[in-house]
Amino acid sequence: MTDAMTSISNDPMLARYDGPSPALEIARDLLTRGLYLIPVAIIVGAIVGGAAGVASVLYALGLSLSNFVLAAALIGWGARISAVAMGAAAMFGFLIRLMLVFAAFFVFRNADWMQPVAFGITIIVTHLGLLFWEMRHVSASLAYPGLKPRARR
Repeated sequence: MTDAMTSISNDPMLARYDGPSPALEIARDLLTRGLYLIPVAIIVGAIVGGAAGVASVLYALGLSLSNFVLAAALIGWGARISAVAMGAAAMFGFLIRLMLVFAAFFVFRNADWMQPVAFGITIIVTHLGLLFWEMRHVSASLAYPGLKPRARR
């Protein structure tokens, strides 16, 4: 076990992670990349539906970015308890976050500024697009959990 991992017994399912959360590091990077999308979202929203399109697209983008941060916070919280809690936080957290996105849409579905098509497309494209964009920067190594180390020049 690494210095950041501790266990109260020999059971690996009870091991917990006490170090900095790799999930939060990845979410911070996703959030940074998502901020680059704001000008693009404004332009696309304006083309698709004017001011209402911009509002719908920005609302969906904000929900997507919030969703990633909440996912990382839940996983990081679960990892500090045990591997089982981390898995439960990931699985049930997904269901809770899915319900929150639905509720966020449902509350404003009849608002003058809400365009359901622009909102829905933005939610799908930002979630998938940011995840695929981030895949290039995530380390799949236990030596560097989280983001890949930057190349030194």
